[in-house]
Parts: sequence; structure tokens; C-alpha cells
Amino acid sequence: MTTMHQDRPISLPASDPATEPYWNAAKQGVLRLRRCTACREAHWYPRPLCPFCLADTEWIDASGGGTIYSVSVTRRAGPIPYAIAYVALDEGVTMLTNIVDCDLDTLCIGQRVKVCFKSVDGGTLPMFTPA
Repeated sequence: MTTMHQDRPISLPASDPATEPYWNAAKQGVLRLRRCTACREAHWYPRPLCPFCLADTEWIDASGGGTIYSVSVTRRAGPIPYAIAYVALDEGVTMLTNIVDCDLDTLCIGQRVKVCFKSVDGGTLPMFTPA
């Protein structure tokens, strides 16, 4: 069976002053994360305080590479099938995302992926595609 990815309408999540640098970087084709200035742990979703030790955080550029931790292809939620996945980034952060630009039926846990950026209503979203 072959289920090719098709673009589908997606809305950009709400932005606030704490996440604005993330969305601005995405428009430039850069995936950014927050990292703690004390314990040095990177984390996702961007927030100004470390979820591990509550210290301040700083922005870092991610490599954009990762591995599929979990994936699900949704075929009945609407007219266009899509893949949603948890991707474990090389920086040690796991993020929920979409896998795009591929045959959705070939996706598997452990598969290497790389970030790509898709224009959506009102901005740019990082998504992933097989490496």
C-alpha cells in the first residue's frame, strides 16, 4: 500500500513574547530550542524557565536531525491522510510533529529524519521528512 503525503491546511499555534524568537527562527529555516543555563538540559516546548531545575534558559539552534520515536498515520480523521510522530532530536529533546514529503506507509520507529519547514496559514512550521 502506498499513501503519499499531501499538504493539508494547518493553522499556526498562538505566539506570545516567550515563543516569538522560535517562530521568527522558523521563518528563517532554523529550528530553535531552549537550554537551561544551569543544568544545561535542552527542552521542548520553549519556555523561559527550565522544567528540570527552574533556572533561566537560553535559545540554541538545533541540528535538525532526529529519529522517529513513535509514529501514527491517520487516515480517517479527514479527507487527507497524515503522519503525526514523536521525534527524538539529536539534542535529546522529543517533540510532537508531522512527518511530510514521503510515502507515509514506509515510516517506522527508529527511522532517521531531518527538519523541513512548511508554510502554513500565518507563518512557518517545522516538520520532519525522512533523512
